[in-house]
Amino acid sequence: MGRLARNTNMDIEKESTTFDYSKRAQWLRAAVLGANDGLVSTASLMMGVGAVKHDVKAMFISGFAGMVAGACSMFIGEFVSVYSQYDIEMAQMERGSGEIEKEKLPSPIQAAVASAIAFSVGAVVPLLAAAFVKEYRLRVIVVVVAVTVALVVFGWLGALLGKAPALKSSARVLFGGWLAMAVTFGLTKLIGLPGL
Repeated sequence: MGRLARNTNMDIEKESTTFDYSKRAQWLRAAVLGANDGLVSTASLMMGVGAVKHDVKAMFISGFAGMVAGACSMFIGEFVSVYSQYDIEMAQMERGSGEIEKEKLPSPIQAAVASAIAFSVGAVVPLLAAAFVKEYRLRVIVVVVAVTVALVVFGWLGALLGKAPALKSSARVLFGGWLAMAVTFGLTKLIGLPGL
């Protein structure tokens, strides 16, 4: 009997100290993807514009417009997505037990605001990197270096919060970001050629 009680207490302690990292999935997905999207899409947009317009104002304004548009898009997209999930869960609870535990349901506004803020945080990195560098080639290098560092940090942070392998996560985020910037720069440069 004493052994049974001791084993039960150990099981309860184990359950209380074991954290289910999959429960972080919703807010972690919104935060990490939002920041990564803000970083990659804004940097890619700035690189694309920078491929044909070498002045700092054009790069900065395009990046700023991309940040505002992207944050609004993330807000609306996340709000609609989570509100749809909210409606489905509410309908299922009403059909089921009849008891609705509203505090367990996701908040559409919270998710939308978190996504918009995360996107903006990511977008600020290339904007700040480009804002104070007048010379074109140096500006492009500074943006690429700043975005590279941020991509590695975002990948590592996502892995740390989700208890996933840090190297794989960082490498995946880094190469994806580089590819997006390279494709945008290359295609825009091609379209901007005088003969086309």
